Amino acid sequence: MKTILAPVDFSTPSELVADTAAALAQVYAGRVILLHVVQPPMVTNDYGVGIDNLQEIIVMSEKTATKNLEKLRARLTQAGVPTEIVLHTGAPIPHILKQAADSQADFIVMGSHGHTALYDLLVGSTTHGILRSAPCPVVVLPRRKAAAA
Repeated sequence: MKTILAPVDFSTPSELVADTAAALAQVYAGRVILLHVVQPPMVTNDYGVGIDNLQEIIVMSEKTATKNLEKLRARLTQAGVPTEIVLHTGAPIPHILKQAADSQADFIVMGSHGHTALYDLLVGSTTHGILRSAPCPVVVLPRRKAAAA
């Protein structure tokens, strides 16, 4: 049984990522792991989010993410694809790479937001970080395809 890891951030391409992961799972008689990583807000100064509110924000984000993951899982389960959901909190790249290794993923399917090279250089790109260090093949869905769907 093949394992397809599908990190989703609930942006526009997320449904396409889930559907593509499901299609791969159907071809390879596999399963899908839907992964979302909640990123805690950055506190940069005294006028930012208070430390007291930080945990509350994270908990609310985790609850919302769980609901969204459950919706995607229902969609894939209805299509006959065994699906597991996983939720982590922290920096996305290390969590995605660790989940891929821990679950012995055969593929990672993820979307691209289509940022420019300059943006990726200055801000960084989760997809680029995964491509550099992934323990398995990575299927990247371009932004154009996600928008067309």
